[in-house]
Amino acid sequence: MLSKVISAAYLMLWISSCAAAEDPYMTRALQLMSETPLIDGHNDLPWQLRIRFNNELNKVDLNTLDTTHTNIPKIKEGRLGAQFWSAFVPCDSQYKDAVRQTLEQIDVVHRMCQKYPETFMFATSSHDIMTAFSMNKTASLIGVEGGHSLDSSLGTLRLMYQLGVRYLTLTHSCNTPWADNWLVDTGADPSEHNGLSAFGKQVIAEMNRLGMLIDLAHVTQAVMHQVLDMSAAPVIFSHSSAYSVCPHKRNVPDDVLRRNETRGIVMVNFYNNHLTCSNTANLSDVADHFDHIKKVGGAGIVGFGGDYDGVGRLPEGLEDVSKVPKVVAELLRRGWSDVDVKAALGNNLLRVLSQTEGVRDGLRDKSPDDVPIPYDEVKNTCRTSYGYQTPNTGAVHSLSTLGLLLTLALHAVIKLSNS
Repeated sequence: MLSKVISAAYLMLWISSCAAAEDPYMTRALQLMSETPLIDGHNDLPWQLRIRFNNELNKVDLNTLDTTHTNIPKIKEGRLGAQFWSAFVPCDSQYKDAVRQTLEQIDVVHRMCQKYPETFMFATSSHDIMTAFSMNKTASLIGVEGGHSLDSSLGTLRLMYQLGVRYLTLTHSCNTPWADNWLVDTGADPSEHNGLSAFGKQVIAEMNRLGMLIDLAHVTQAVMHQVLDMSAAPVIFSHSSAYSVCPHKRNVPDDVLRRNETRGIVMVNFYNNHLTCSNTANLSDVADHFDHIKKVGGAGIVGFGGDYDGVGRLPEGLEDVSKVPKVVAELLRRGWSDVDVKAALGNNLLRVLSQTEGVRDGLRDKSPDDVPIPYDEVKNTCRTSYGYQTPNTGAVHSLSTLGLLLTLALHAVIKLSNS
């Protein structure tokens, strides 16, 4: 059975190669993708494994699974060099079992790599991505989608980093006790922190210290600017598009695109509603977002963040991960240079991750932040208060603020030295 699947995968590659021979832009696209890894910022296959199979990988074969946007033959046909797999759990798990469920999503990514070692290589660094690419494997990294997965704990953040998590999306579609989500900008949710709380700024500083990418894909514009003001490392938008092309609050406005102090990256989302603000879209609509981000912020800040298996509506012609080379060919057709295409494919993300690792290395002598969030900010019926010296929670908050100011001063020095 496996030999038949492998034969089918090679047949698909042969067919796509024949099609490329008829299209010089596709021929060039596939050549560039053989030289530079396509790195995608967000894929929700792990969530599909939970809701369809309760994470029982023994009940599914990714070589033959045909009900998802992503499987192994589609990955190979799409030339996927590296993928940030999303460890996502819904907002209704907040204050309940979000940490447990997130750990289970992290676990399923590890097990996926172990079950299919010929296809996936677990990765945690820019070096690992290039090693996997040289071995013709898909580098598999983890991003946690939503700060609610931390349960407002810096210790949990650190442990997730140790388990291989390399980005945290600060919020999903709900506020956390320390950050506002994008729905605040629509008026659907109230602002609780005017962006980030004092503890939220501690989270940013600790992520810089760890070398974890800060993902702003689901936050308010206020949070975007606050993080850009304070982070010593570049930021990412793992699956967002351009607000000026489609004025959806999940997209990135031009003033943020222009703020290029740390040269972050916006990884274009393929969800129709974020491309055209409607239920339909096509390949040209996707390329329009790449063009706009490049025009406003430069070719150095754009990448791919398809959101496959996390959305229900995708552009015509881009129905699954096998189709992504069509986007590369379209960019070439529009006059993008080879250098700019390679930047969008993977070089931009490699640079951002490498620079974030450099910030981490520069902070290696800094101790972990062990000042907890004030208990009054997280008090609920499901949470105990062991360790908090109530009612002196205000003293804890003051220590937190002092530590934050010292950290920000250090980051400002680093930014100046790198500019």
